[in-house]
Amino acid sequence: QVQVVESGGGLVQPGGSLRLSCVVSGSIFSIYTLGWYRQAPGKQRELVAGITASGNTNYADSVKGRFTISRDNSKNTVYLQMNNLKPEDTAVYYCTLRKSSSLNFWGRGTQVTVSS
Repeated sequence: QVQVVESGGGLVQPGGSLRLSCVVSGSIFSIYTLGWYRQAPGKQRELVAGITASGNTNYADSVKGRFTISRDNSKNTVYLQMNNLKPEDTAVYYCTLRKSSSLNFWGRGTQVTVSS
């Protein structure tokens, strides 16, 4: 019954910003690690950013200094603030909750397109 719903994607020009949101229901949100992944056409899915229950974060080298992941446990929501977007950031972005090492819950994804 866990549901993951992303929002906030869209079309932006290079150098612009977007804020993605992910609302999770049906889980004890505060105790789990969450993450954002992305997948571009013809490319492998990659981890963009992760955040643990204690608030520790990690980022892909390609987005360090530009993207910020955060969580609001009172709202069961995780965010991805994306600044200085580049065409290479174009992809479908997915939110996931890691319940265990073998069980993850995924959203449907939200499209981010960076183009002039």
